[in-house]
Amino acid sequence: MGKYDQTLEQLLEVIGGRDNIKNFEHCATRLRMILKDDSKVDKAKAEAIPESKGYFFSTGQHQFIFGTGKVNEVTAELRDYLGEGTTTDTSMKDDVYANLNPVQKFVRILADILVPLIPALVTTGLLMGIRGLLVELGMTMTDDVTALFAMLTDTAFAFLPVLIAYSATRKFGGNPLIGIVVGLMMVAPQLPNAYAVRGETADPLSIFGIDVYGYQGSIFPAIIAGWLVSKLESWLRTWVPQVVDLILTPFLTITISISIILFLLGPIIQIAESSVINSIIGLINAPLGIGYIVYAGLQQLIVVTGLHHSLSLIEISLLSDTGYNVLQPLGTASMAGQFGAAIGTAFLMRDQLKRSNMISAAVPTLFGITEPLLFGVNLRSLRIFAAGIVGGAAGGFLTYFFGLKATGMGITFIPGLLLYTGSIAALIQYIVVILVAFGVGFLCVRLQAKQIRSEI
Repeated sequence: MGKYDQTLEQLLEVIGGRDNIKNFEHCATRLRMILKDDSKVDKAKAEAIPESKGYFFSTGQHQFIFGTGKVNEVTAELRDYLGEGTTTDTSMKDDVYANLNPVQKFVRILADILVPLIPALVTTGLLMGIRGLLVELGMTMTDDVTALFAMLTDTAFAFLPVLIAYSATRKFGGNPLIGIVVGLMMVAPQLPNAYAVRGETADPLSIFGIDVYGYQGSIFPAIIAGWLVSKLESWLRTWVPQVVDLILTPFLTITISISIILFLLGPIIQIAESSVINSIIGLINAPLGIGYIVYAGLQQLIVVTGLHHSLSLIEISLLSDTGYNVLQPLGTASMAGQFGAAIGTAFLMRDQLKRSNMISAAVPTLFGITEPLLFGVNLRSLRIFAAGIVGGAAGGFLTYFFGLKATGMGITFIPGLLLYTGSIAALIQYIVVILVAFGVGFLCVRLQAKQIRSEI
């Protein structure tokens, strides 16, 4: 006799019997089941299963909420009850993906690749924000201390393509070590640093008439690199003789992948960057503040693509021509909207561990680091991200209404307060923009509470 015999008996009755089970697994709080015939489920009785705190259906999965700890025990007893030959996590994931539409699949793939990186990004993001705040407050550091601090704060972000290429290669079924090698080549010190090239303090290499430089801070190129590595490796193993497979397959995988990244993808990204810059300049100049609203709503979408580093060129130009930088308050509004959506989502979570993890991922946003928030929380559901977009747009409208502009660049959110200390009115307006964007993002999530809970 098991502890949850009555629970399992009623559960199997509700779902149409054990033969109707196609696959199942559990997360931190829920038992997730994929069934052969969804029409056999008695949804009225599903809400009354003993020990269960609720039931809902989402993305092809019947989800029974048992809570932290208890769900592990229920799932283990269910496996024993059903006997050997039950499901595996891999087949469950395949079944889950089969029930998703293309947009949901894309978001799920992004999450599978990027969520494992969140702990590293949260830690270094916080350290980076603290360092920036200390420097802006006037704290002086010796060269040795500065170098040591840079090691602590910059490493994970400097080698972000390496981490992503590793995670993406593993996700797509390739050799993660080859993914690491390709990722390291993308940020090799022999290539001009991407930040320096975009800031016009370094020149790119010119090979075959193509500008070549590193991929520091890039996200999608590293994901593409991981995909290339896994697909090339798999294809090569279908025809490379086994006697030379150990040498020839990784050699061809690495050289072909990095060649495509540098000489094909590189020019495409350069064209995309130029398009982004020209589009943003035109957008900001749109009448009636429309450009402010759109930019503040969507600026974090540029961060997702990895093209946001090009924005520094516009900021430098604005400061040089006018002495003011409107992109700083608009970028902060965009961050605040997404921050409000993330915190709103965290407080929807009944599971304390999941809530604390979401808050931890969101905190670096206060210092201007949004990657952990975006990939750890908001991109898990388009509803959350859209709520953040609405919040950012609200902040963008207020920025236009106030005529708010920064006197510098390079810092946002809380450290960005230092750019407004010359005017009490501007400082108050900056704070109001943050609070309104946060509040609207938070509220939009709360209005979709039921749907968001079912999706994540």
